[in-house]
Amino acid sequence: MAFENLGDRLNGIFKKLRGKGRLNEKDIQEAMREVRMALLEADVNFKVVKEFCAAAAERCKGKDVLDSLTPGQMVVKVVHEQLIALMGGEDGASAAKIQMSSKPPTVIMLCGLQGAGKTTNGAKLAGYFKKQGKRPLLAACDVYRPAAIKQLQVVGAQLSVPVYEEGQGDPVKIAKNAVEHAQKHGNDMVFLDTAGRLHIDDELMDELGRIKDTVRPHEILLAVDAMTGQDAVNAAQVFNERLGIDGILLTKLDGDARGGAALSARAVTGKPVKFCGVGEKLDQIEPFYPERMASRILGMGDVLTLIEKAEAAFDQKKAEQMERNLRAGRFTLNDFLDQMAQLRGMGSMQDILGMMPGVDRHALKNAKFDERSMGRMEAIVLSMTAREREDPKILNSSRKRRIAAGSGTRVEDINRLLKQFDMMKVLAKQMAGGKIPKNLKGLLG
Repeated sequence: MAFENLGDRLNGIFKKLRGKGRLNEKDIQEAMREVRMALLEADVNFKVVKEFCAAAAERCKGKDVLDSLTPGQMVVKVVHEQLIALMGGEDGASAAKIQMSSKPPTVIMLCGLQGAGKTTNGAKLAGYFKKQGKRPLLAACDVYRPAAIKQLQVVGAQLSVPVYEEGQGDPVKIAKNAVEHAQKHGNDMVFLDTAGRLHIDDELMDELGRIKDTVRPHEILLAVDAMTGQDAVNAAQVFNERLGIDGILLTKLDGDARGGAALSARAVTGKPVKFCGVGEKLDQIEPFYPERMASRILGMGDVLTLIEKAEAAFDQKKAEQMERNLRAGRFTLNDFLDQMAQLRGMGSMQDILGMMPGVDRHALKNAKFDERSMGRMEAIVLSMTAREREDPKILNSSRKRRIAAGSGTRVEDINRLLKQFDMMKVLAKQMAGGKIPKNLKGLLG
């Protein structure tokens, strides 16, 4: 994950400060020198680093910090707030939103350098808004890159989002025709996937300018690769000056990158990061919340995003049915399977635990999570008859051997699953009665 090294460096600095009972200006100067080096190593723009450290140092010299009973914690608070300001201004708790047109369709023009992940992440964004009840249309305006149209069609089909294309035609006319097509067919959002280049050139910028003048997009989003550091920041500056972008779509934030582009892009362009791609899967895109990202960098966790992932994976009807079952004293292997499926829908166990406050990132990195275990559980339960799922007590040796053969597992795996099921059943019964169990150990083991 991007920012990992930066987070480790900053936490090492703060650990030293926490050991001091009182801070003086020399302590703060040394701490800010370390913060400056950590940010520069993370490939944050030099000018941005200079302004960041000057503002943070000035606040740390204030009486409320120096006279605090926990000055080290107060410095962490100051740096946290400065990170929020750097990435999102005053309202860091909110994600910058796409401005929807009062007269559909809302036209989103996607631009960026070649290889920034513009096509895939633009499609992800269309899929995101489809889940919000919109009817998006993807438009293939990149007529130069080999297989660009095919790539858009493939990801569009996977997301069940229609793609408008005219082959190797005039990108300006294709964009114009795509908007007209959307108006006729009831698509309320149009995402224009424009051409990129390995480097910015006048020909590219002129073409993008003509598309902008012709279709007058409501939003121009620049795809910025979090893994390319200063090159991405310099490109963002030029795109903003020549085209006038409205926001940034940060891509590849899950990569092993220094992450400086994410911290610099907004400061350099003055335009907010609106969305970020956080994985390779087509549903792994999320609104960019500066406060949450600052908390992740400083190892404070990201509970709000974790809750949102849980809500997205949560099936209201199944939950209501389970509540009725629990009240009636019933909890079957079908219920257990539903719970496992919803947990899988939230992402990998490593990602989920990484959003929890206080979890050691190094320990997580070295931890081995058997992500396939849930798949084995699912295979075992699906190999059972309806009666066996409803009443696992009837599972004798011969039945277990049959299920093991059918699911490609061992009898020991079935016994382990039944043990976990019994523990989950006890837990569910306690929670249905309003009790909070003291010990959950073993549920996931």
